[in-house]
Amino acid sequence: MLGALTRWLFKLWGWRIQGPVPTVPKAIWVVAPHTTNWDFPVGLGIRPTVGIWIQYLAKSSLFTWYSGWLFRLLGGKPVYRDRSRNLVDATVDVFNQSDRLHICITPEGTRANVATLKTGFYYIALKANVPLILVGFDWPRKLVLLSEPLYVTGDYERDMLPFYQFFSQVHGIKKDWLLKWEKTGVIERS
Repeated sequence: MLGALTRWLFKLWGWRIQGPVPTVPKAIWVVAPHTTNWDFPVGLGIRPTVGIWIQYLAKSSLFTWYSGWLFRLLGGKPVYRDRSRNLVDATVDVFNQSDRLHICITPEGTRANVATLKTGFYYIALKANVPLILVGFDWPRKLVLLSEPLYVTGDYERDMLPFYQFFSQVHGIKKDWLLKWEKTGVIERS
């Protein structure tokens, strides 16, 4: 029911998807630019349109007795962290315990302008040996761009070059992390 509703709204609002629908059992869907709260409902519409249940990660404290059901219904997956584990390792554990898992991460971490990306998504993909699916929200054309699965090797600058090239083709707002790369060709880490 929820899938049919979000797919209908996705099409009603005029959104389309361009690019290959991945067939891999596990992946990290990296979404950029993240500029508005409306990214969330557009993202909900992608799932039934491509036929893949894409979840998102949230800290376990959000999954309380009164709100956990809603977060789970919308695809939330709790990540448990303690002093001996960080988010990257906790997420790798979630991937390792799953036969099929697709999660969405926004590497900018905020809707505000940022000069560098957070790199946790990269290290999750590396440690869990899962590909990145790049997802560009092209608001002016109401187009969701999808990439081929991108596997990382541990050579950050080389691995991230196709990442920057992909997001450079997305129309609309470009944040400083991408504008800096387009001007200098330098890929920075946070």
